[in-house]
Amino acid sequence: MTVAAILLVPDMAAALADADGEPAIRRVAHAAWSGGALPTIVVTEATDAALVDALAGLPVTITRPGPDEPRVVAWFIHGQRAARSAVGEATAGLLWPIRYAWVDPETVTSLVESHGTDTERIVRPAFLGSAGFPILIPATADERLAALPNMPAGDAVDALGAAGFPCHSLELGDPGIVSDISTPRAGLPEYQGPPRPAAPTAEGLR
Repeated sequence: MTVAAILLVPDMAAALADADGEPAIRRVAHAAWSGGALPTIVVTEATDAALVDALAGLPVTITRPGPDEPRVVAWFIHGQRAARSAVGEATAGLLWPIRYAWVDPETVTSLVESHGTDTERIVRPAFLGSAGFPILIPATADERLAALPNMPAGDAVDALGAAGFPCHSLELGDPGIVSDISTPRAGLPEYQGPPRPAAPTAEGLR
């Protein structure tokens, strides 16, 4: 059982934007790898040479969605399939918009651990009560995700929850969860740290 990182790149400029001296895409891919996500899949319409250079030396797979696949939901499902092709044991994916470049690797680790306690549940990280990214989505949700119209990622997760799919909010205290690259790293709120164990028991998730 592994959790993949599905990095969605609809905007090449955001992917290559400076994030404390390195391209945002490289910072995100490194955080995913350091936090224990496996494999890391980059979903993008165009395989830009600058993007390939930015990811040099990192264990990532770049894949292009079909021309008829709308962004966000369909792209994520495309990434999930690519992850399972690369690593058959992948049972969930982190839906990760590339603009969220400040996420701490420990947040990734906590999400991966939470999947181990309940493999059928969507887990969305939170910072001081505000939901953010990346969102852990089990492969068992793919079919229901595919039935939704194209919509923002957070709205899609809310729609699944409203329809009865099990969802859980996990407070992790990482400001990178809710602050994207438009906020300089120096301007982020202070890291709070989780108020309870990062990987609660299955009983604690209910």
